[in-house]
Amino acid sequence: MEDKIKDALDQIRPFLQRDGGDIEFVEYTDDNIVKVRLQGHCAGCPGAQMTIKGVVEKILKESYPEVAGVEAVM
Repeated sequence: MEDKIKDALDQIRPFLQRDGGDIEFVEYTDDNIVKVRLQGHCAGCPGAQMTIKGVVEKILKESYPEVAGVEAVM
């Protein structure tokens, strides 16, 4: 499952990099939460939570229904 998640994040990455940011996979937990770390401009962006929930989580949950959610870690 981790490889599938990483592949999906690789599809999202160019959009974040366009704005000077990036995303790093951290962990897929036993309770089906994907943990990611935003980097670059995305790390301090006021819209980071919207990016996590409205873009990353939406894409991952649509692709892999077993994903319960996405959380950003520092």
